[in-house]
Amino acid sequence: MTDEPTKNPPDTAGVGTTEPEPEQAGGAILESSDPAAALTEVGATHEMPESRFMRAIYWLTSANTFVVTVLSIFSALVIGAIMIVLANRDVMAKFGYFTARPGDALSASWDLIRSAYTALFQGAIYNPDATTWRQALFPISETLTNATPLIFTGLAVALAFRGGLFNIGAQGQAVMGAIAAGLVGFEMNLPIVLHVILALLGAIVGGGIWGAIPGFLKAKTGAHEVIVTIMLNYIAAPAFISWLIIQKGVQDPNRTDAISKTVHSHANLPQFFPNTELRVNLGLVVGLLCAAFVSWLVNRSTPGFEIRAVGSNPDAARTAGMSVGRTYITLMIISGALAGLGGASLVLGTAGALTTQVAGTIGFDGITVALLGRGKAWGVVLAAILFGALTAGGNRMQADAGVTNDIVAVLQAVIVIFIAAPALIKSIYRLRAARTARLATNLAKGW
Repeated sequence: MTDEPTKNPPDTAGVGTTEPEPEQAGGAILESSDPAAALTEVGATHEMPESRFMRAIYWLTSANTFVVTVLSIFSALVIGAIMIVLANRDVMAKFGYFTARPGDALSASWDLIRSAYTALFQGAIYNPDATTWRQALFPISETLTNATPLIFTGLAVALAFRGGLFNIGAQGQAVMGAIAAGLVGFEMNLPIVLHVILALLGAIVGGGIWGAIPGFLKAKTGAHEVIVTIMLNYIAAPAFISWLIIQKGVQDPNRTDAISKTVHSHANLPQFFPNTELRVNLGLVVGLLCAAFVSWLVNRSTPGFEIRAVGSNPDAARTAGMSVGRTYITLMIISGALAGLGGASLVLGTAGALTTQVAGTIGFDGITVALLGRGKAWGVVLAAILFGALTAGGNRMQADAGVTNDIVAVLQAVIVIFIAAPALIKSIYRLRAARTARLATNLAKGW
């Protein structure tokens, strides 16, 4: 006859050894193996609901990356609407007798906001009043055209972020890429496919060299990349390009102003709809391929692992045998090459010649795009399309609704403010804490 094991009474401890020790998870002691209880002990505000519908509601009311980004854009549109009303004298005059006839002010405000944002949509996505397919596609074509260079410069900044570097020099790298692509474009006379490829390769080399300089100085001397890239921006533009485009052999012989010769037609990036006003071209495809390359490089390759390791903790990466200096140099070369392609997409796509403003502000805008895209390759693509839409729609909004185009800059700035301060969105909309505490730490640690 065998004795049955006796259970310990609830008020005794250390007798019988049938009670398991609590588990350790995420720094918290879990008293139960139940996943919902474990999640609660780790720090979630509420237990995860069991049904799919309730889990979706829980996710949509949590301060995760997607929700914070969407609410940041929505909040920016609300603030933009307020500023649209405040900037209109006729509407503000109706608020002078608001207490007597509030309907006048509210109706005028709503009409103004509706017309402004309707024009923004019609200028960026689709115009329902279009009578031809070209007119219908023109808004989205302009959005994608404006987004194309931002994809390149956004990827350049985002990639540097992943390695712990702040590449403010994307503007100068884009200018040098545009210069190299332009020189190949109007100084050589080659077959169409070869000419386009060589022009793009020239942009890669020009931007890559300009990016290698701060990378080398960072690796060998410890010079801060922010200071170096800012100085290189001013060297590239306006100093170098202003001097170059007035030199004999570069300046357009038929012009007296500062502009280069026109790029040969067979060096231009082919348009998707030739001989039309739709300007979207092959540069968009190249940008998407670069986004796929960056995504693979960072997430799937050995150099990408080293980039992420160096970005997270250079000292630990060095201890593990990684060459931090080599990673910095490689990272800045690739980053500069991407920005250089952004400059090439302009001079070979829409500009057609070199001027002092050929690159606009795509390098600085790329910082904003990288921030909004959370440093992820495909996030950068979506952020670039959003900013391209705001730019294209802003022009229509100014023409149709009489709203100044500066509102677009305000929208962009407010979006970035909310993205950079997710705790503000969380507080305004009373969101739960995200299950993964990465939203704030990503921004704090340089992605």
